[in-house]
Amino acid sequence: MTQTAPASTALPPAPRPAGRVHRAWFVAAVAFVTIIGAAGFASLPGLLIDPLHTEFDWSRGTIGLAVSVNMALYGLTAPFAAALMDRFGIRRVVAVALLVISGGSLATVWMTASWQLVLFWGVLVGLGSGSMALAFAATVTHRWFTARRGLVTGVLTAAGASGQLIFLPLLAWLVEHHGWRPAAVTVSAAAVAVVPFVWLLLRDHPADVGLAPYGGVYAAKPAPVPGAARRAVAVLFKAARTGPFWLLAGTFAICGASTNGLVRTHFVPTAHDHGMPVTAAAGLLAVIGVFDVVGTVASGWFTDRFEARRLLAVYYALRGVSLLFLPMLLAPSVRPPLIFFIVFYGLDWVATVPPTIALCRQQYGDDGAIVFGWVLASHQIGAAVVAFLGGLARDAFGSYDVVWYASGALCAVAALMAMVIRGTPAHPAPPLPAPA
Repeated sequence: MTQTAPASTALPPAPRPAGRVHRAWFVAAVAFVTIIGAAGFASLPGLLIDPLHTEFDWSRGTIGLAVSVNMALYGLTAPFAAALMDRFGIRRVVAVALLVISGGSLATVWMTASWQLVLFWGVLVGLGSGSMALAFAATVTHRWFTARRGLVTGVLTAAGASGQLIFLPLLAWLVEHHGWRPAAVTVSAAAVAVVPFVWLLLRDHPADVGLAPYGGVYAAKPAPVPGAARRAVAVLFKAARTGPFWLLAGTFAICGASTNGLVRTHFVPTAHDHGMPVTAAAGLLAVIGVFDVVGTVASGWFTDRFEARRLLAVYYALRGVSLLFLPMLLAPSVRPPLIFFIVFYGLDWVATVPPTIALCRQQYGDDGAIVFGWVLASHQIGAAVVAFLGGLARDAFGSYDVVWYASGALCAVAALMAMVIRGTPAHPAPPLPAPA
């Protein structure tokens, strides 16, 4: 005879009507601030390559290895983090993750050997950041929103770009005038500063405060799911038997290679190779962040209205074209063609995230957040490979050009893969909740 887990003796709070501003929007706002506060760790690697190479005489390939470990763990941790959020709650997982990020970033101040960079920045910051990666945004939107999921996903995804916009100019100025250590301390402090917001204001489920999800109907909070790691692996094996999973993973691996692995890590040193000051190059990355916010929010809006796989195909095709032209646009000064690239590329930077999350949700239902965690793992593995190979290419050829051209070609492949993903019937947006 099968046994069922004993029901909790505590009664859930009775559902109550939402106020004029639904609590889900406040939870989304806290998640937005949290992602911004942790965004400093993603802004720093590209600024560290030249200072660490100069101070410690480490090769760019060695430094790129630490960045690639960070990116790989960022992705591989995400699906387990999504399952841990089901087991222990969003608030606990994210608070611990922020503290791990802070500790890893701060510890780099005292490092003297390259293996310590791999340990502190690669392993600790990678594990912490992966625990509150985009799977965090997917979990929040899945639990708290039924209507406007695409839009909220776009806004939360844009939070990383907003953090980049805030941190990059400041960190570049610190690196240029005071060295890389104050910049690492700043990242550590920013991660810690967000912890009180998470602990005091974030809630795990609408039922915790007696509400229905925005645009949905009230449902009791599900019991904690034991065996988080086992569930994450089980979902992977189940999804891996389907074709759409491999297409989503493949396209998102190319997405990571052409964004975090290439632009975020190697754009600043590439521009510096062409005589551009580090602060100017970092400023251009920050401008990418400005238009990334616009592009990602717009992509979320489009995802609520158009077929997700077609959106992905368009995004990857446009990105590939822009990357093929970049090596010809770089110069010691910022010129109009380069500004056009920055705007064009910025609009496309993470516009791929909302339709990818939507496809995971459409294909895999309640397991969609964990499946997206595994798809995100492929994103970060792609990023890690290019972060490492980009450094090796610079050491071997004295130029990054071959990496830019190869990434542009890969984006064309991703566009074709996106169109092959099996289409699913469009889900009509649920009606908006009636005013209280």
